Amino acid sequence: MKIADRNEMLKYYFPSGIPRLWCPLLAHYKDDGSLDFRRMEAHFNFVAAHVKGFLIPGSTGDGWELSDPETAAVVEFALKAVKKSDSLLLLGVLRKYISTMMNLIEDMISGLGCGPGADVRGALRDAHICGFTVCPPVGEISQGEVKLGLTDILRLGLPTALYQLPQVVQNEVEPETFAELAARFPNLLLFKDSSGEDSIASSPVDKGGVFLVRGAEGDYERWLKKAGGPYDGFLLSTCNCFPAELSGMIAKIDSGDMEGAGEISRRLTDAVREVFSLVQPLPCGNAFTNANKAMDHYFAFGPSAHSKQGPMLHAGTRIAGDIISKTGEILEKYGLMPTKGYMG
Repeated sequence: MKIADRNEMLKYYFPSGIPRLWCPLLAHYKDDGSLDFRRMEAHFNFVAAHVKGFLIPGSTGDGWELSDPETAAVVEFALKAVKKSDSLLLLGVLRKYISTMMNLIEDMISGLGCGPGADVRGALRDAHICGFTVCPPVGEISQGEVKLGLTDILRLGLPTALYQLPQVVQNEVEPETFAELAARFPNLLLFKDSSGEDSIASSPVDKGGVFLVRGAEGDYERWLKKAGGPYDGFLLSTCNCFPAELSGMIAKIDSGDMEGAGEISRRLTDAVREVFSLVQPLPCGNAFTNANKAMDHYFAFGPSAHSKQGPMLHAGTRIAGDIISKTGEILEKYGLMPTKGYMG
């Protein structure tokens, strides 16, 4: 099948439409630091009850820290999980350099059993993969270098999601660069912005029908197009903990209940900001991962989770008990404490 333009590609990879809520699933670890796929499966099922789009591995899922073998294992898990739940998968290609991004993409495609001459696009769709998520190469580089690096990736012709994450990559795709890439490459299908600046979504440049999702946290109800904002959807770290609430908020916006949507948004915003502040002193990991791991600890084990040792981070350390206890107090304060955990 020859796919000529963006609309055809969107129909091909998203035959039932593009989910407006996406989750960058957390990675969980056992005491010895190895990946805990039993816990990840339970967590995935908790989220998938309300969400049909996943980014794995994303920044919140330690995508920048995972080794190549760990990444391969996580991808293998994700492929099984999305197929079983009839969800869609964006594969996270979070590497510093264009060469290592391309190597990882090649490995991911090879993992699908695609040899020379294979129908790669068909294999991707059959596996429920709707795109590869990339950032510009890491470093304080010029906009010309940003454009050149992303051009090399987009020339592959694969369905691609562009990820704005200056907190990690130390540079930002400017609106004019984005508009040029969108006009030139119909395989640029999605754009995620976690910067909090929203420069591309809020700019007047032609986005060319690229689906825009916001990754920055807070004040959720005002960012969707149906509420007068510039975004088509969300790809949020907090979807790991609040899939039902965020899905419910979108439903209220769709029905015109902005008061109800605002009430959910305010509770989530206040709780998330307080927990993010709690984890700022942690020396490893990132705030998106650490805050969600602290909150997910309660969604996994229920109100008594403070009595269990804190969750393991990729670096091999655990989140301290005082942070876990304070996180529980915050969830209680905003009426967000689950009655029981998904780990039974």
